[in-house]
Amino acid sequence: FFRAHSQILAEPPEPTEVFRIGGLVEEGSIVRGQGETIRFSVTDGGGVVPVTYTGVLPDLFEENQGMVGTGRYINGVFEASEILAKHDETYMPAEVVDALKEQGVYKDPNG
Repeated sequence: FFRAHSQILAEPPEPTEVFRIGGLVEEGSIVRGQGETIRFSVTDGGGVVPVTYTGVLPDLFEENQGMVGTGRYINGVFEASEILAKHDETYMPAEVVDALKEQGVYKDPNG
């Protein structure tokens, strides 16, 4: 199920719980490490959650773009098992779109 960033930061889930987060890839946060491990941060305009992912990222994955990740929150880091790049609010959970609009950082892709 889906968790908002503020929920994760206020009440961290158990390390065994698999859930989804979504938001914008924070500008300047992508760090490519050894091998295929990539670190970046995701924001909903309020909270920021650090993410690690090992694998091949989607073609549309980039800074300031939407993403949804599935994984677990372990030791303060969201360890993603799957990353989806989302450029359209129809694919992004409504909670994320609402949070981004509240913070004034959501840009409607349809103008």
